[in-house]
Amino acid sequence: MSFATHLQPLTSSLLIRHLGLRPYRETWQAMRAFTADRTADTPDELWLLQHPPVFTLGTNGKARHILDAGTTPVVRSDRGGQVTYHGPGQLVAYLLLDLKRHQLGVRQLVTVMEQGVIRLLAELGIPARSRRDAPGVYVEEAKIASVGLRIRRGCSYHGLSLNVNMDLSPFRRIHPCGHEGMNVTSLAALGSDVSLAKVESLLPDYIMHQLQQISGAKR
Repeated sequence: MSFATHLQPLTSSLLIRHLGLRPYRETWQAMRAFTADRTADTPDELWLLQHPPVFTLGTNGKARHILDAGTTPVVRSDRGGQVTYHGPGQLVAYLLLDLKRHQLGVRQLVTVMEQGVIRLLAELGIPARSRRDAPGVYVEEAKIASVGLRIRRGCSYHGLSLNVNMDLSPFRRIHPCGHEGMNVTSLAALGSDVSLAKVESLLPDYIMHQLQQISGAKR
């Protein structure tokens, strides 16, 4: 599977790839291969895409948090976190970064992703926040974006998912992120008519701005 589709430089050290609709397992394997093969000179990348319907379990994920998978595939992944759902209408952003290059720790990278989404939602007129006890982004008490990472050889892969305009019913068949009774929302459910394509065009700048802020503050 080719991952060279719609390649666009964001900065001299970060490439952004718009990949469209891609199977989860193949994308995950491609991220692992990219991370295994990269060198100190390999540019960082940001992959933007959607997945066909799939439930994924993180490294510590417990199967009991999947109440009814039905015919939806379940994939045990190597990201952190518990269980989540991916499907069309959800924007997924995978950050393949050399953390040493940016002098970042894992918690700081999570903050980069969360704050990037929060600033984007603010532009759309939606106040959102993060929670120290449950990574991700929330509008009131409902989760709108999930975060999960893997660090290997000092480099990150996996990333975040933001619910734009998707069928939210599969979230009722799991305990989202391992939290029983957690509500899940989307931009469309909150009354926004912004398109996924528009969100995909905006998000990289917000993530890059947060990345530059944190990296710059450490130098």
